Amino acid sequence: MYEIATIEDTVRVPPNMFDQPLEEVAAKILNRKYVGKLDKKLGILIMVTDVLEHNQGKVVIGDGSAFYHIKFDALFYKPMLHEVIDGEVIEIIEFGAFVRIGPMDGLVHVSQITNDYINYDVKRGALLAKESNKSLDETDFVRARIVALSLKGNSTKDCKIGLTMRQPGLGRFEWIEEEKMKNNKN
Repeated sequence: MYEIATIEDTVRVPPNMFDQPLEEVAAKILNRKYVGKLDKKLGILIMVTDVLEHNQGKVVIGDGSAFYHIKFDALFYKPMLHEVIDGEVIEIIEFGAFVRIGPMDGLVHVSQITNDYINYDVKRGALLAKESNKSLDETDFVRARIVALSLKGNSTKDCKIGLTMRQPGLGRFEWIEEEKMKNNKN
């Protein structure tokens, strides 16, 4: 689930950036500070979308930087239990596949890929189904459902997302298309 929220913070603008538009500089600084941070209620901050308001700013003696109180909008993503997501397989390991879901990664355990028995092909770096000859490789695009979710800590590194592809309409995009074609013939 994506959501835009309004946040307030103080931004330190160094003197070498005084000649640039304040809204652009503030957005750059805020993005560096917040992107990838986790808020328990809102989710992962993806990006600062708009600087809404700012005060006159104050220069601190001895620092030379200007400090501005900024009100800004930010885009958040919060994964939800049972949500169906599309993602790209970014890594295949012996016990499953990591799938990139926007700003975070989820794991599809081998037991959750298909109803078929899965082997790990070390040379190819792929997961292969024994009877159906389905394969899952890095860079494949998949549709999966979130079945386990743990949003802890302060960043995406501390989050754990468990995925399944064992239900109708889920799996590698090519598998889904093949299933649709098969159902349309019947």
